[in-house]
Amino acid sequence: MKKSFVFLLLALALIVIVSPGIVGKLAERSMDENLDWAATESREVTITSQGFDRGWFSSAGRHRIELNDGDLRDALNAALLDSGYGGAPALIIDTRIDHGLVPVSSMGREKGSLAPGLGSAVSTLQLEFDDGDTLALPGKVYSKVSLTGELQSNLLVEPGTFSDGAETVQWGNIDTLVTMNAASSTVGFSGMVDEIILASPRDELALGAITFEGEQRASRFGFSLGDAQVSIASITYPTEWGPMQAGPVRVTSNAALDDELLNARTTVDIASLPLGEFGPSNIGFDAAIAGADAAAVGHIADILDRVDSYGSYEALQLAVEDDLSTLLATGFDLRVERMEVAMPSGTFAATLDVTVEPTDIDRFVMTSLLLAVDAELNLTVPVELYDFAVSLDPQVNAAVGMGFLRREGDEYRMRAEFRDGLLTVNGAPMPGIVPGLR
Repeated sequence: MKKSFVFLLLALALIVIVSPGIVGKLAERSMDENLDWAATESREVTITSQGFDRGWFSSAGRHRIELNDGDLRDALNAALLDSGYGGAPALIIDTRIDHGLVPVSSMGREKGSLAPGLGSAVSTLQLEFDDGDTLALPGKVYSKVSLTGELQSNLLVEPGTFSDGAETVQWGNIDTLVTMNAASSTVGFSGMVDEIILASPRDELALGAITFEGEQRASRFGFSLGDAQVSIASITYPTEWGPMQAGPVRVTSNAALDDELLNARTTVDIASLPLGEFGPSNIGFDAAIAGADAAAVGHIADILDRVDSYGSYEALQLAVEDDLSTLLATGFDLRVERMEVAMPSGTFAATLDVTVEPTDIDRFVMTSLLLAVDAELNLTVPVELYDFAVSLDPQVNAAVGMGFLRREGDEYRMRAEFRDGLLTVNGAPMPGIVPGLR
């Protein structure tokens, strides 16, 4: 037998037999690093390890995820208010990792693979309530830790139903993929959910096929950068007039930095949204901000996330004052490029352009802002919508009498401009509208 062949067999033996123990420790460390980083990036969750039993070829561990005070916890507490549970449950994740450069032990389970990496894992999920009760969740999470330490997790759930008394939750196939890389501080995600239906004897809420994808990375300013989009095929919801259906719904967003400045855009499209006697309408919104001071935006967003802790409007105003001054003094461009409601009777539409010119932050005062702002608003209102508003409140007629709206065919139009401290509407100066300026 040739020596090269013997060396090859020896190398394979080392990879298959010796490497799992060494690589297992690296896999454990890599998973903990990614989970610790994920918990650090999200102030709303706390992730703790409840043990890790490391073997030579495979290991087992448990992690506990709890919600901290915040909007998500408040929403879950409200949803559980009538259920008899004292608060939002914790999520328990039990994981088995098959490790080794070639994870041979994974071949004895579903989704096993010999693909090289630091580890291949499968996790099961359960909820733990305040009273100690647990509820096993459907599906499993299949994870892989690459040689570079990247953690990729795939949640697969088959269609099913869960009932609690007279209330029922029904779901279709669920397939989601999350990729976390602590080294680059990025999270990629994509997935689909066939449908979700929440039904009670009185009401039913149904979401059609849901798809989402994106990639986010942390910034030093406290907010995430990158792209994200989500689409919902349909939404059926209860109203006092009976079930209503809208959709599809599509939301996209992206955010990027240009040195210390933030550029961001959000679009929202909702089709066939019922609007009473105006019939099903299509809603569209597209807005962007460019050149905003990223540090100020991050501080203001952090303050607003903790708005309840300030106790009064005056305290909140004082907290944001410096950052708001910095944001306005630095200047930015705000564009609402599309805001429209397309109804069978016509389309309500508006666009807004606002430019805030940079000023000296050391001499900035709020009154100087009025001279630094250039703004233009264009508004179109269908006659039928205007007449309906008048039927609700005849004082709406004053908008035409004062020249704010001007009829052109089957529409009322407004073009308002604000430049050099002077407001003009439909070409007519409006002195005195802005206090302190001509």
